[in-house]
Amino acid sequence: MQEPAITPELIEAHGLKPDEYERILEIIGRTPSFTELGIFSAMWNEHCSYKSSKKWLRTLPTTGPQVICGPGENAGVVDIGDGRAVVFKMESHNHPSYIEPYQGAATGMGGILRDVFTMGARPIASMNSLSFGSPDHPKTRRLVHGVVEGIGGYGNCFGVPCAGGEVRFDPAYNGNCLVNAFAAGLADADKIFYSAASGVGMPVVYLGAKTGRDGVGGATMASAEFDETIEEKRPTVQVGDPFTEKRLMEACLELMQTGAVISIQDMGAAGLTCSAVEMGDKGKLGIRLDLEKVPCRETGMTAYEMMLSESQERMLMVLRPEKESEARDVFEKWDLDFAIVGETIAEDRFLIMQNNATMADLPLSELASSAPEYDRPHVETPQADPLADVPQIDAIDGLKSLISSPNYAAKQWVYEQYDTQVMADTVRTPGIGSGLIRVHGTDKILAFTSDVTPRYVKANPQQGGRQAVAEAYRNLTATGAKPLASTDNLNFGNPEKPEIMGQFVGALRGIGEAVSALDMPIVSGNVSLYNETDGQGILPTPTIGAVGLIAHEDDIIGTEVRDGHMALVLGATEGHLGQSALLTEVFNRDDGDAPYVDLDLERAHGDFIRENREYIKACTDLSDGGLALAAFELAEGSGVGVHIDMEDTPTLFGEDQGRYLIACNFDQAEALMVNAGQAGLIIHSVGRFGGDTVSFGHSSAPLEELSALYRGAFAEQLG
Repeated sequence: MQEPAITPELIEAHGLKPDEYERILEIIGRTPSFTELGIFSAMWNEHCSYKSSKKWLRTLPTTGPQVICGPGENAGVVDIGDGRAVVFKMESHNHPSYIEPYQGAATGMGGILRDVFTMGARPIASMNSLSFGSPDHPKTRRLVHGVVEGIGGYGNCFGVPCAGGEVRFDPAYNGNCLVNAFAAGLADADKIFYSAASGVGMPVVYLGAKTGRDGVGGATMASAEFDETIEEKRPTVQVGDPFTEKRLMEACLELMQTGAVISIQDMGAAGLTCSAVEMGDKGKLGIRLDLEKVPCRETGMTAYEMMLSESQERMLMVLRPEKESEARDVFEKWDLDFAIVGETIAEDRFLIMQNNATMADLPLSELASSAPEYDRPHVETPQADPLADVPQIDAIDGLKSLISSPNYAAKQWVYEQYDTQVMADTVRTPGIGSGLIRVHGTDKILAFTSDVTPRYVKANPQQGGRQAVAEAYRNLTATGAKPLASTDNLNFGNPEKPEIMGQFVGALRGIGEAVSALDMPIVSGNVSLYNETDGQGILPTPTIGAVGLIAHEDDIIGTEVRDGHMALVLGATEGHLGQSALLTEVFNRDDGDAPYVDLDLERAHGDFIRENREYIKACTDLSDGGLALAAFELAEGSGVGVHIDMEDTPTLFGEDQGRYLIACNFDQAEALMVNAGQAGLIIHSVGRFGGDTVSFGHSSAPLEELSALYRGAFAEQLG
C-alpha cells in the first residue's frame, strides 16, 4: 500500500503545529514518511510528552525515605516495611469515556491495572474519581450508566476490589466527563521491575493479545479539544477484554519469577511506539522492530496502524536470550501470544522494518527525552468576588438540599455495582472516608482515598490545590492511617489559554506546598489537558489519590457511633461559606474565596488524631457540607440519631479546613480535651449521638425520613 503524501492538512490532522513540523525536518533532515509522521505525532502529543506541563511537574516533591520509585516509571513504589512495597498510580481516560463510555471506562481500568502489575505487583485495590455534567443534561444519564458499567465490567471480571472513589456533577463537565482510575498493588520491595532496556542485541518480545485497528490515534485524540465532529472519533477508542488481562497478569508475574525479564513496559497510549521508545530511551539504546512478526488479529495492517494501534492487554519486554524457551512456555500455557519482534541496538535509532522495507528510521532519543517542552504563558487567577450575605436558613432544610443532590447523596448505586470484597482482604468498603485493604498474611492495613474540590480550585487554584491534598490527608488520618504518599491526576482545559495555564500553575504550587508539609510526596501521576468542548473548559480538577498505612488492625479508628456518644470537633470553626456546598446547592451561587488551608495545623491535627486514637470511637473529617453533613453521615451510617447544639448556618455548613468530627464516650471526651489543651489545639463538644432524630438546635427531622432521602436520591435521579 502506498503511503499518503505529507501535506499541511495531514500534519494538522496529526496535532502537530507548523513549528513542531519544522523541528522534525531539522532533526531528520528530510520529509518524514507517513509512518514516521504518525510516530512523531504520538510521541510529541500532550498525552505522551507532557510538553506543556513538564516544567511545572518538576517542582513537585517526589522523594522521601519511604519512596522506592517516584515519577517516570509505570507506577510509583513506596516502602511499607518488612520487605514489602505498595505500587500505585492514577490515570485518566476522559476523552475515550465521553466518546464511548463503556469501553472508554473499561479500558481506563485495564490500563491502570497494567501499570501496576508491569512493575511486578499484584493489584489489591482500585478507585475511581468521576466527574459528569449536570444531572438533567441529555447526555449525563447515558454517560453515568456507561462509565459505571464499564468500570464494574472490567474490574469485576479481572478480580480487584474497589476501595473507594468519588462522583461529582457540574454543568462544566457537560461536554467533557472525567474518568480517573486508580490502582494499587503489592510487591516485594527488592523485586520491582522497571522499563529501561539494557544490553545490545537483546530480544524485544511482544506479549499478550493480538494487535488490531482499535484505538489507532487514541493518544493524539486525547490531546485535542472536542467539537461537533466528536462522533467521528469513536474508532479511536480502545476495546478491552478483562479475562485476557487477567491471564496476562498471571503470565507476567510468573515470568518475573524466572529471572528472564530485563525490562518490561505496558503498551498503553501510542501502543507499540511509546512502549518501545520509552524502553530504549531510558536505557540509552536504540530499538529495531520487524513488524511482520507482530501478532495481528486483522489482515493487511500497515506499519502506521501497527505502530499507533492501542489494542489492549499487550506488553513489550526485553528478555534474557537464554531464557527464551522458558518464557515462551509460560505464555503459551496462559494461551497468550509470545513473539520476538525485534532487538536492542547500540545506535540511537528507532528502526521500523516491514517485510524488509524500511518504514521508519528515526533518532530514538529525539522522540522521547528531546520532545518539545513549552513554557506556556500564564496569568494568575484573579481574586474571587467577595462573599455576599448568605441568608440564615432552617438547618434541616439545608441538610435536605444537600443529601437530595447527586453530589452529596449516598453513592451506593455506584459502588454496589463494583466488587468490593474479592480477594477477601477488604476491611472497610466504600461509603465514608477511606477504603481499607488488608496486606494479606500480615496485621497491616492499607488505606486509600481520592479527593479534590474543583470549585475551590477554580476560585483559588493555590488554596484549592492545597485543599485537595489536605482532604486526602484527613481522610487517611480519620481511619488511623499514617499517610505515605500521593499520586495525582491533573485534569484541566486548554493550556494554550493563559488563564487555564494559570490555574494549572497555581494548583501545582498549592499541591507542592501541601505534599511537602504533610510528607505525602507525589510518586506517580498523569496530566490530562484540552478537556474542552467548543471552547468551554471543565472546572480545574487536580485529583489526588493517596495511600496510608495502619500498622495493626487494632489501630483502626472506626466509623460506628452509638447512643450516648459525645460529638466533638477538633479545630476552630469560623463559618467559611465561600464556595461552599450549601452556597452551590441551595443558593446556586459561586462567590467568595476558597477556604484557607493552614498546613501546619493540618499536620498538628493529624498527629493528634493518630496519637489519641485509643480515645476515639469514630472519626470523619469535615469537608463539603461542613459539620451538618459530617454529623448526619456518621450518624446515618450507624442507624442512630444525632443532636448538634448549634443551628446557625455558618457554624453548621461552613467549610473551614483542618477539622475532624469525633465520637467517643464522656470520659474519653474529657481525656481528649485535656490532651488537646496541652497540645495547644482547639477542641469543642458540639452535641451527642443517639435517639432516632437528627436535630440542629431547634430544627429536627426523623432519621428514617432523612435516611430514605439520602439513600434514594442518586438512583432516583440517575439510576
